[in-house]
Amino acid sequence: MQRALELARTRVGRTSPNPTVGAVIVKDGRIVGEGVHWRAGEPHAEVNALREAGEEARGATMYVTLEPCSHHGRTPPCVDAIIAAGIREVHIATIDPNPQVAGRGKAILEAAGIRVVLGEHEEEARRLNEAFMHWITTRRPFVIAKFAMSLDGKIATRTGASRWISGEEARAWVHTLRDQVDAILVGANTVLADDPRLTTRLPKPDVHHPVRVILDSRGRVPLTARVFSPHLPGETWVMTTEAMPQEHRRALEAQGVRVHVLPAREERVDVGALLAFLGEQEITSLLVEGGPTVLGAFFDEGRVNKVHAVIAPLIIGGEEAPTAVAGRGVEHPAQAPRLQEVTVERLGEDVLVTGYLPTGEGAG
Repeated sequence: MQRALELARTRVGRTSPNPTVGAVIVKDGRIVGEGVHWRAGEPHAEVNALREAGEEARGATMYVTLEPCSHHGRTPPCVDAIIAAGIREVHIATIDPNPQVAGRGKAILEAAGIRVVLGEHEEEARRLNEAFMHWITTRRPFVIAKFAMSLDGKIATRTGASRWISGEEARAWVHTLRDQVDAILVGANTVLADDPRLTTRLPKPDVHHPVRVILDSRGRVPLTARVFSPHLPGETWVMTTEAMPQEHRRALEAQGVRVHVLPAREERVDVGALLAFLGEQEITSLLVEGGPTVLGAFFDEGRVNKVHAVIAPLIIGGEEAPTAVAGRGVEHPAQAPRLQEVTVERLGEDVLVTGYLPTGEGAG
């Protein structure tokens, strides 16, 4: 199962809106077949492993990181292929929460006389597909809030200077994170201040560029912003309201930018409507990189599922220097959601704190 998980991790960010899955077939103490799910619409991990095993699959044991599918989607049911191949035993790390599967795959295998073992490395398997599992049950993307700040919580100086608060290792890690998500989101203020490209820059050939989502309720970002360049890899979407002038919208679309008008809330794009729309577009994971107004809106409405906070050993100070999260905030510390399953690691001189919002927060 560890090998199956290792295989699955090689395809994180590549299979959306499907889960990332690895499968290993073992016979007489040796691996006779391995497989991963490469991308949506292509054969699943189990089928690829069966093809590699060939006749060796008969009487063998399969280890798979997610319950085999039992329905006709973009590909035929994997349970049918497993049964036809003569697999004797199947070890499943975790049940697929997809309502079309959700235990049916396991039941079909058992009904065919195949022994099923459930739960090996279950937590690892669930974390591996945390975005898929959230999206398939809520139809909303799994929201990851990411920000870099000084030790005193500042993301820029009082003059607005922010390059660079975090070090080289932390900035390289951000691109690894972008490589694994479906979409990355910032607000108009961030584009106006930093003019980012929001692309993935990694020294490898198979680089994934998430959809760039820009919140611009009134059309303040100029057409000359780098994020609107038609030469960038991947897509750029602008989420706006009826307040954006029609001529600005048409000009953006002429540059290849997709513009979507969504309901407004307090003169800004409504976060709930935004997540519902992105979920409909099969965006399973959304990396929110800022700025403080955008992050504040997501936290205020309880829409954040996971937090990555990079803390640099700097003291910036200044009453007017912006903090990482704005919005309304809470009135009392007891009301503040406390991160769970917190991990702390070093990124060069910086510290990365990662955690999940409690049950009920960020439910989509």
